[in-house]
Amino acid sequence: MPDKLSPEQRHKCMSHIRGKDTRPEMIVRRYLFAHGYRYRLHEMRLPGTPDIVMRRLHTVIMVNGCFWHGHEGCRYFVLPRTNTDFWRAKIERNKARDAEQRTELRAKGWNVIQIWECELKPSVRQATLQRLTYTLSRIELGIIGRKKPKTYDFGEGEPPMRMVADESREPNL
Repeated sequence: MPDKLSPEQRHKCMSHIRGKDTRPEMIVRRYLFAHGYRYRLHEMRLPGTPDIVMRRLHTVIMVNGCFWHGHEGCRYFVLPRTNTDFWRAKIERNKARDAEQRTELRAKGWNVIQIWECELKPSVRQATLQRLTYTLSRIELGIIGRKKPKTYDFGEGEPPMRMVADESREPNL
């Protein structure tokens, strides 16, 4: 099936698709701000330039479009009928890059939350945002994403004396 738009019209249409400040991203940002969470936007020093960075919680939030990031099983992810090979390769590259960036962020100790565009549709938006708040509160309390503390054994006494040290803090001397 041929494209209904001329190449010039298609180029103009595609050039107006934004990568930052998208509607789904703005929904998440407004919700977080209204609930007292503060964040940075598009931190270029982190792999993948995450949409929302919460440094205090050591958490990044990626708000992904279902089409551009290949959300499997989503009704909004349908490959175009024209130039299918190009789109399949492009979306596969996007998915591979996303996975690599998430792995790199986790290796650096960041918590990564991924929210899909379809999860912010009006019918399921409130449930998604409440799950986000729940997850962030669990991160804040240290239930998720916390490293296990180092343990040290001292002496041969009965029972062995154990001390725990948190690597992230300096001792008060």
